[in-house]
Amino acid sequence: MLAALLGSGLLVLGGPSVGSAHAAALCSGHKVRTLSFATGRTVVYKNDGYVCAVTYPKRGGTRQYMSVGVQARGNRVVVDAGRYTHHAGPVTVHAGHRCVRVTGKVGARSVSTGWILC
Repeated sequence: MLAALLGSGLLVLGGPSVGSAHAAALCSGHKVRTLSFATGRTVVYKNDGYVCAVTYPKRGGTRQYMSVGVQARGNRVVVDAGRYTHHAGPVTVHAGHRCVRVTGKVGARSVSTGWILC
């Protein structure tokens, strides 16, 4: 009986929060922006001078073109692009106290910021 209860308790602990724990593990730090667009969203995190971003599709599970890019002012843009099923990225750059530009794309639709987090 105890083994059955323990087993069911473990199943509950490993339930719905697993997906959110995986998403949170992609970028460290705290979420500072969510950039929503027609086919997805790009989420931006900041941690000790580093900026990290991930692009998620509205409808995951099918392979489609996605990209995410982060550029610290004065540096080159760092991009992850390809045909993915769940997300593009994470992409992390050291920004220090500099502004950054973030882009995200799923299919034909995209989002782009100006200089942010200055």
